[in-house]
Amino acid sequence: MRRFPLPVAVAVVVTLAAGAAACSDKSDANMPPIKLTPSAPGSPSARVESAKEPITIAFAGDTHFYAQLSSRLAAPSTALGPTIPWLKRADFTMVNLETAITTRGTKAPKQYNFRAPASAFTALKAAGVDVVSMANNHGMDFGEVGLADSLAAIKRSGYPVVGIGKNAAEAYKPYYATVKGTRLAVIGATQVLDDNLISAWSATNTHGGLASAKNAPRLIQEVRKARKQADAVIVYLHWGKELEPCPLPRQKHLANQLVHAGADVIVGGHAHIPLGGGFFHGRYIDYGMGNFFFYAASGKTADTGILEVTLSGRKVLKAQWRPGTISGGVPRLLTGAARVQALTKWNALRRCTGLTARP
Repeated sequence: MRRFPLPVAVAVVVTLAAGAAACSDKSDANMPPIKLTPSAPGSPSARVESAKEPITIAFAGDTHFYAQLSSRLAAPSTALGPTIPWLKRADFTMVNLETAITTRGTKAPKQYNFRAPASAFTALKAAGVDVVSMANNHGMDFGEVGLADSLAAIKRSGYPVVGIGKNAAEAYKPYYATVKGTRLAVIGATQVLDDNLISAWSATNTHGGLASAKNAPRLIQEVRKARKQADAVIVYLHWGKELEPCPLPRQKHLANQLVHAGADVIVGGHAHIPLGGGFFHGRYIDYGMGNFFFYAASGKTADTGILEVTLSGRKVLKAQWRPGTISGGVPRLLTGAARVQALTKWNALRRCTGLTARP
């Protein structure tokens, strides 16, 4: 843990495996386009924004330690490779941990199943990642046994994890951290669950699992509660459709609801490729950061990056995309002409988002 009097967490690493199982997208077929609308003045989410020392939060995409990446845990202090200095330089860093933390259990009935030992937390902490979300379509890949092991590993390590828990209250519970005087609330949830696993994987009042964004009212309730407790509210989502470069209507609809509820930064992934990001009435939304530390990335699924968002209180001052590429599952940032080309490509993705390049 670094730089903070309280535990901190948020270098978002979202790594999405090409071919990872996703839920059906039939619900979007007949959904009309959603136009995002701002909160009305005086609404619960419209609060006075006091000036605070600026802080920078780094987010990255889907991350796991599967296949050839598992051997890197033998040296956890350097496991995440050449992006470590960039993850550490932010005041707060967060990624999506797309794996169960277990060495036991039975594979869930799905195409791809990821798991890693508890040393994954050691590697993430060493890389400067302050918090991770496990709310995704691989968080319970090894069933109830895997869930129990994951929760036990979280408890033993004390490593900050959101989006998973022994019940719904724990799964939706925000992680709070104070960074340079700014109190952050971080919430993780998934909008992507295999149809046959929705019931078993969704945390409820009576059994453990993941925070489901399919239960939008519950997620919105948690954001509203966090709005009263924090200077800035961050929501990290697993959402979208694999290899689809534009946000789905359901993503835009949920983003609209969350901004109204008081979210200041909304980020996420699942598509295995970067999607567009931008400003929405002073808040910031990124629809997809692509894979990050991911075993099967190649071609366009090897496009990656680190998103840096600078806040003063809940006011978003600026956002910067640092593009990269994945080789052998390990990300590295681009330089020179390759960086310029990747930035041009990333900025073009904003065209279908309804977001703006500036506040």
